[in-house]
Amino acid sequence: MDLTITRQNLHQGLAAVSASIPTKTTLPVLSNILIDAQEGGVWMTGTDLDVAVRIRVPAEVTVSGTLTAPGKKLQEIARELPDQPVKILARGDQLELRCGRSVFKLNGLPSEDFPSLPQIRFEEGWTVTGKHLQRLIHHTSFAVSTEESRPILNGVLWELRDGRMRMVATNGHRLARMAVPAGGTTATSADFIVPPAALQQVQRLFKTDDTLDVARDGNHLGFKASGTEVFTRLIEGTFPNYEQVIPKDNDKMAIVQKASLEAAVRRMAIVASDQTHRVRLLFGKNTVHLSVLTPDLGEGEDELELHYEGDELEIGFNANYLLEVLRYIPTDEVKLTFKAPERATIVEPVTTGDEDLDYLCLVMPLRLLD
Repeated sequence: MDLTITRQNLHQGLAAVSASIPTKTTLPVLSNILIDAQEGGVWMTGTDLDVAVRIRVPAEVTVSGTLTAPGKKLQEIARELPDQPVKILARGDQLELRCGRSVFKLNGLPSEDFPSLPQIRFEEGWTVTGKHLQRLIHHTSFAVSTEESRPILNGVLWELRDGRMRMVATNGHRLARMAVPAGGTTATSADFIVPPAALQQVQRLFKTDDTLDVARDGNHLGFKASGTEVFTRLIEGTFPNYEQVIPKDNDKMAIVQKASLEAAVRRMAIVASDQTHRVRLLFGKNTVHLSVLTPDLGEGEDELELHYEGDELEIGFNANYLLEVLRYIPTDEVKLTFKAPERATIVEPVTTGDEDLDYLCLVMPLRLLD
């Protein structure tokens, strides 16, 4: 292998793939990046066996070849090199970098030791705009569970149905669901559960104006656009029937300025219990009264004006879950609908004009103990 590459292209490629390298691993080759020099460019690949990232960067390749080299060290070196062309050579299992008067030699491992990527046929998949995909991921993946007791909730459900794409995530205490038009999709209907780590890479590497090819092969999903590819292992199993937990008969409604409600809940959260984080909300005629009573610390009260329709209702929430949901509502006003103190509350954006925003969050209440 013999190639010349600009420092910017080298650093850009290494930065893209090194985020998929595991911090700790028992397989030494996973700490390495696979460098595959072909005519006109270099493919760089990093993987932790669950998520793999592959990117092509331009380079002048004199001799084709492949080798793996320590990913993090390579990235650190590229970051500190002078802004001059970098010559990369492979001598056996050693990678040599020359830039200006700097010379580095890094011990690598044979490319045969590197895990092979899934063979995904992108021409048999579908396309999605970066804008829609970014929006779905941003507004739902925060609600994924981090508990290992229910692995199925550690992923985001991605549904393709009737010309729409939908993502859903929940941890059993709060839920986020969003749908957008599916665009030019060839897959009529499909469901898969995607690890959030893979979606973070998709968010990081693809731009809103990209058009992505997406395809599935067995238990793997691949994303591809303009010389960048992300592959992930899917989470196996059946996602819970989330439609069952979304109430259809909530008959009490409040419309409130999101920023005001967030600020008030944050203030109350300061003196809320470290165990439950419980904040009490009393909705009445065009006001909501917030209160917290923590026996070993003290108490707090606040009040906001809002638009409220329905009988008086007192309900308790985990302040952290409520704040998290409010943070991702993309409008200035938010609508909350309720049925009873022990029933799920729906939180939705209040849209104006023709805006098509199919977005819904759900927060389970906490029991109010007197």
